[in-house]
Amino acid sequence: MLEALGGEIVAWEAEPDDRARLDSIFRFVHTVKGNCGFFDFPRLEALSHAAEDALADVRSGRRVPDGQLVSAVLAIIDRIGEMVAAIEAGEEMPAGDDSALIEALAPGAEGAATPLVAAIAEASGKASAAPRTIRLSVELLDRVMSTVSDMVLARNELARRLREAPTEVPVDGAFERLSAIIAEMRDAITRTRMQRIENLFVALPRMVRDLSAELGKQVLVDVDGGDVELDREMIEMIRDPLTHIVRNAVDHGIETPAERLKAGKREIGILCVSARQSGNQILIDIHDDGRGIDGNRLVEKASAAGVIDKTAAAQLSPRDKLALIFEAGLSTAKEVTAISGRGVGMDVVRSNIERIGGIDEVDSRPGEGTSMTLRVPLTLTIIPALTVSIGSHHFAIPRSAIEEIVRANGESVTLESIAGAGVATIRGRRVPQVALADILGLDSDVAAMDRTLIVLRPAGGDLYALAVDRIHDHEELVVKPAAPAVMATGIYAGTTLADDGSPILLFDAAGLAQVGGVRLEAQERSARIAEAPAVDSGPTSVPVLLFRGLDGGRRAIRLAVVDRIEEVLVGTVQLAAGMLRVQLGEAIVPLAGATLDQLAGDKVRLFRLNDGTRELGYAFREVVDFAAIGSDVLHAEHPGEISGVTLVDGEPAEIVDAHWLFANHVGASARLASPLVCRLPSSDSWMQNMLRPMVEAAGYVVVGDEHEGDADLVIAAAGQAVPADVAKRTIWLRSEPDAVGKKDSSIYRYDRAGLLMALKSAVAGSGK
Repeated sequence: MLEALGGEIVAWEAEPDDRARLDSIFRFVHTVKGNCGFFDFPRLEALSHAAEDALADVRSGRRVPDGQLVSAVLAIIDRIGEMVAAIEAGEEMPAGDDSALIEALAPGAEGAATPLVAAIAEASGKASAAPRTIRLSVELLDRVMSTVSDMVLARNELARRLREAPTEVPVDGAFERLSAIIAEMRDAITRTRMQRIENLFVALPRMVRDLSAELGKQVLVDVDGGDVELDREMIEMIRDPLTHIVRNAVDHGIETPAERLKAGKREIGILCVSARQSGNQILIDIHDDGRGIDGNRLVEKASAAGVIDKTAAAQLSPRDKLALIFEAGLSTAKEVTAISGRGVGMDVVRSNIERIGGIDEVDSRPGEGTSMTLRVPLTLTIIPALTVSIGSHHFAIPRSAIEEIVRANGESVTLESIAGAGVATIRGRRVPQVALADILGLDSDVAAMDRTLIVLRPAGGDLYALAVDRIHDHEELVVKPAAPAVMATGIYAGTTLADDGSPILLFDAAGLAQVGGVRLEAQERSARIAEAPAVDSGPTSVPVLLFRGLDGGRRAIRLAVVDRIEEVLVGTVQLAAGMLRVQLGEAIVPLAGATLDQLAGDKVRLFRLNDGTRELGYAFREVVDFAAIGSDVLHAEHPGEISGVTLVDGEPAEIVDAHWLFANHVGASARLASPLVCRLPSSDSWMQNMLRPMVEAAGYVVVGDEHEGDADLVIAAAGQAVPADVAKRTIWLRSEPDAVGKKDSSIYRYDRAGLLMALKSAVAGSGK
């Protein structure tokens, strides 16, 4: 609470009119005063009472807040933090007199007390260690987490053995329940280890304020991404590196107000600190708009210090020049200060980040500022991933980065080379294409046209296609940091173990794109959306996606109708309007391949099927492989979801009839490609409330009497006058079941079958 309060006071100083923040600060100080009186801490009570009186004057309008008051209140908070740390440790209260701190609160006080930065840092360090042992020690929690990770690996191995051996339905059901229990336990244990990174950011505004005041600078801190969660151990490991970077940014990066004005900048410097999750990593970005880093000056310093010889220095790229900042003993500071400039700090940052399997990156432009990114792993987390292979080498890709999977020789895919770069055109969309074997320098035993393309979308990036020899299965993998040398390649996010105990490296989708030379500039984006030529793969074989349904059945579906694979929350699936439906973003589409009883667990995987105008979801358990089927299919005797059966890789597989699925799930309610307009009387409540839903479900756009344009159909009550030129066709409704005479062509308004037939006849008669 003390750390958070420091940040609140600094923010209040920037916006003194923020009454809500002032009230929050006042309530905290008031609470401290009351508690100190209850527990008989007179010194603490006197300090908090004095601060409360000063803040009360501001709240009542008797005093205007200024920098001197803020510094005095912060000094009070520092002393309170020092005393609280002593109380918690069972030590004696710090010796000394608090009268100077209290006097500094008075309006116009001279020599306002300097905030006790060292004291509050020590207090916060002790306070941060205290929550590590509440009711359960961290060491025991680590053992429990390790055990759960081993359970996940054992579950994966059991799943593989069950797939290889025939099992009975009760065994499959028991295994699914076991998997759900393990997943729930894993999530619960993981949550106990996670903390919001806000706990790391909360002290930054106060630290920057004190440093700025000491250096005579003005710096505004912008913190974002505090809701990102990270392992509590990782938060403590990166606390010191982040502190080093922020201190250097304020000391070396951001100029004094006079220097900034001379350079055409605002007097106030901006320091932005943000966090975001990218796959199995947390990215912490620190950016300042200061003077930047002169790469050439770094090279000169490195050459003078003997870190690098002149021949090698002449061949350094701009990126390599900036990387010299992490060399031990190298600094570009013109003078040594109490804050930085001794050549220690950035090398410590790199060693600490690499020790936990992370990477630090720097980018800078002289005169514009410096950006530094810390890539740190979530550590000991379990994420869903797809395993792939090149020859005998296996790897994993985070499922969150996968958009879709297609065959390189599929009828909707073409491969070409433009200016030496690979390009894949998938259903009219052009994306960069790279081969994993080429990136890793491995020998592939699969021809380029027989490989599988995995379309990836890195966090915040564009799509690209990665060609692999084979894909294997979706599994939940336990991910741990890899060795620093492995992480330094830039293409891995961690390491894991397969269900047989063999090690597997987990890819970073963004790193693969960068190392593979994928360029996603704006001029290339326009080329990627160009129309693709049709590809005729011949009638001999049809590419299919082999999978297992929720009931365990081995099935295949034409790859061309599968738009993508997604994983959704079970809560988004509901029984509505007589069938299962799933919410996909802003759309609600029918769901096939499942019953409510089969939707166990928190999530369900599904194919998004597309017929060109409508979408349909199809639930499944797991993807088995890509394959091709010929004409040797044993067709089913009756129409249904399964059109027939054939042998795929020597085993029978049922063929899913996509046409039947669309005809029975979306065909009856599908809207027309060019919707017809039906006019209903606006004043007839029965037609508006009872009939209108049926007409709209049949694909019509319903309008009222006020509609001025032409209508394709008018529905009116028998005997009602309807102008002859308002519609091409009219349906008359009567309120009695029996017609008046033979010439009466009206329809009983509750004759649902007759109404639907008339609506379909109107569609046929319109030619649409």
